[in-house]
Amino acid sequence: MYKKDRNHQFGLTDFNQPFGFKLDPENRWVKKAAIIPWNEIEDRYAELFPGNTGMPAKPLRMALGSLLIQKQYGYSDRELLEQLTENPYYQYFIGLHGYIPVPPYAPSLLVEFRKRLTEEVLSEINEMIIRHSEPHDPEGPGEEEKSPQPGGKDAEGTEAKENEGTLILDATCAPQNIAYPQDINLLNEAREKLEEVIDTVCYEYNEEKPRTYRRNARKDYLSLAKQRRKSSQAIRKAVKRQLGYVRRDLGYIDAYIGRGLILSESDMKKVSVIRTVYEQQRYMYENNVHTVQGRIVSISQPYIRPIVRGKAKTPTEFGIKLDLSVDENGMARVEKQSFEAYNESETLVMAAESYKGRTGHYPKRILADTIYRNRRNLSYCKEHGIRLSGPALGRPKKDPSEDRKQIYRDAVDRIEVERSFSLAKRCFGLGLIRTKLDTTTRSSIMLSIIAMNVDRLRAFSLFEFLVSIFQGAGPGITRNPVFK
Repeated sequence: MYKKDRNHQFGLTDFNQPFGFKLDPENRWVKKAAIIPWNEIEDRYAELFPGNTGMPAKPLRMALGSLLIQKQYGYSDRELLEQLTENPYYQYFIGLHGYIPVPPYAPSLLVEFRKRLTEEVLSEINEMIIRHSEPHDPEGPGEEEKSPQPGGKDAEGTEAKENEGTLILDATCAPQNIAYPQDINLLNEAREKLEEVIDTVCYEYNEEKPRTYRRNARKDYLSLAKQRRKSSQAIRKAVKRQLGYVRRDLGYIDAYIGRGLILSESDMKKVSVIRTVYEQQRYMYENNVHTVQGRIVSISQPYIRPIVRGKAKTPTEFGIKLDLSVDENGMARVEKQSFEAYNESETLVMAAESYKGRTGHYPKRILADTIYRNRRNLSYCKEHGIRLSGPALGRPKKDPSEDRKQIYRDAVDRIEVERSFSLAKRCFGLGLIRTKLDTTTRSSIMLSIIAMNVDRLRAFSLFEFLVSIFQGAGPGITRNPVFK
């Protein structure tokens, strides 16, 4: 159940403070609160609660505002509640009527906030925030007006719009907060979890504990783990022993299930994941290889896959791969994210079509890495009048100086997406994802991008204010685009 409250907070002067204290209107959280269209987002959030029964949910501003603050500083759930209790600017940002000296909700509600605000909902919220910050043209085309292909005509015979703007594309990996997945460590963890399941079954059904040799298994694991330099022969020997221990424990559990003993749902999922891990590790051991299709690198988060990035610092990262696009105004959007490795060149057409759906025309140029310059993408860009960055195909020109200048300008402008990656990873939590579910991980990435966009919009508004002071242009100055 959800109840809309349009008068939840009238303005900055209505925020009740003890001892007559007034909030600073130039504070960054006050500025950020003015950037976000809370009422428009609340209409979308209310659709998640179709029924009219039950306890009313917390307001959208409280849920989204709390998660954005958490993304900004990387607070834990409990630490975030402590900060909300101590900081009146945080309480204003999440939409409270006035300062209260107690936590506004329980820390466990943050889990529900992340589950309700899914990847799709947060993507729409990101578009609402960006659209709300753009200058509106009252004489411009409406939302329902269809834009024809560049250089042609639409169904009504009107001339097509010319391509405008810039779209930058690149891919990165958001690493997950897991231990480095060594084979021996995975098998040892699998063995320990199976022993916990066996102990639970024996306790619930008053069964006699079978012989699992857990002390010997622990001793064999530590004998390798304590070695400073591990030889390949010692690793294979330890892996073989751990495979035997895991196989024995799986046999006991299969016997319990065959006798009609019922395991809990969480234990069944855990056993299913461990069974897959055992099959993969046995295949790699028997074939003396180190790769397998759909390899599991974390038992608690089996959806995570190794992503080979080829970077000097971390050639392989363990997390979710995503494609990020940055428009000419510096606003970032997640075009695609997946735990499975994919070829990022597949997202260029989808990103260009999304750009056309937002603006009514295709971008004038797309700045992307060389991996995006395949035949399909080059043919698509040529068909729609888009210039894809990079050297032109065919025989080199007699005077390539102009082409080199163009390539250099494109390379300099393409750095903006790398700057966005760096900013999101250093300041907005994209550098280490701490959520435990695949759905909340996707939501966490979207929250990082939204928090970065809101912070950039605040910086843009501050820049406009300073320019208006020096130029005497007043508050209505137009924001300068990132790319010209």
